[in-house]
Amino acid sequence: MPLRLKQLNLHGYKTFATKSEFTFGAGVSAIVGPNGSGKSNIVDSIRWVLGEQSFGLLRGKKPEDMIFAGSEQRPRAGMAEAALTFDN
Repeated sequence: MPLRLKQLNLHGYKTFATKSEFTFGAGVSAIVGPNGSGKSNIVDSIRWVLGEQSFGLLRGKKPEDMIFAGSEQRPRAGMAEAALTFDN
């Protein structure tokens, strides 16, 4: 059985200020949503966890760009966390 991405947990990563959990079932999974909903941030977070070191490829300029920057309703986060769960 091949290695399969089972789950992604984000907290404070880019647009995901609160804890967010994405579960990927067997078969084909797709991430859909309107512009600005964070779809590409999900992909960036997976690359970040897997060791991508180029912040340009993660659509940022420095490490701090990976942390939720704050909004009118929420202050800036002090840290970012992303965790992957694989099933083999």
